[in-house]
Amino acid sequence: MQRLTATPVPGLSPAQHGEGPTWDAGGGELLWVDIAGGLVRRAAVDADGTLTETGVHRGGDTVGAVVPAADGGWLLAADGGFTHLAPDGTARVLLALAGEGGTEADGGTRMNDAACDPAGRFYAGTMAFDQRPGAATLYRLDLDGTVTPVLDGLTVSNGIDWSPDGRTVYLADSGPGLVHAFRYDPDTGAFADGRVLLEFDGDDGVADGLTVDDEGCLWTALWGGGQVRRWSPEGELLAVVEVPGVAQTSSCAFAGPARDLLVVSTSAEGLDDAARAAQPDAGRLFTARPGGTGPPAGVYRGPVEGLRQQS
Repeated sequence: MQRLTATPVPGLSPAQHGEGPTWDAGGGELLWVDIAGGLVRRAAVDADGTLTETGVHRGGDTVGAVVPAADGGWLLAADGGFTHLAPDGTARVLLALAGEGGTEADGGTRMNDAACDPAGRFYAGTMAFDQRPGAATLYRLDLDGTVTPVLDGLTVSNGIDWSPDGRTVYLADSGPGLVHAFRYDPDTGAFADGRVLLEFDGDDGVADGLTVDDEGCLWTALWGGGQVRRWSPEGELLAVVEVPGVAQTSSCAFAGPARDLLVVSTSAEGLDDAARAAQPDAGRLFTARPGGTGPPAGVYRGPVEGLRQQS
């Protein structure tokens, strides 16, 4: 089994709750979010792995995920719905989902992790601020602008990605510590025949964000575990990437011109003063070169006008 250690990226300020690194191949840059800060951050990535921040934009009170949009700019899973972020940094709410949103004080929910399938549909999940079981839903934003619930009864809808042939979709629910695998219909976007691929008891952390590499293997960031792990499609552990000095590893993606740089996001969310002092790198990005490659971010190919929700 492969073992390696990631290193913190110099020169970038830490996020409060860093999440969702994703490689925008069209723009040639790395995108990631600070969920609690409501920020979308951007960085150029050189061939040698050097990251240089190129922009910071406010996308809402909370921003769970960002993907490039074919019509320009980026689509965000933000607050309780979907927002378009223009290249000049202007954020415009496209749709507030019925039954989602609010604040922690009123028992509300927010958008969490999200990604596009190979056809350009956008799948975005939610979670309650208090992480109460069963409060989360996974939504699909179709190419005609229609939003439909796909799965409900989740707790923390988290990392989502597809196999290279587009016929299996993986979804993490961080509440019960599960990674599900579903048969996927590329023509309709339907999920079927769900099974539990990975289950975590919390001692090693729980699966948070994830990505699938070009060989079809899963990379899962372990929240509370300070690691990223690589798994075969059958669930065999193949590699462990240690993220030193940080417990809350939140997501991962391959980035850079050759898409061979594994970028890992981390978080300082919920750390008290003592824990923050013990983890000064919490919230920073880390990188490693595990010897493989991964695909770029899927691009949202639907409209950024006239979105509508179906029950």
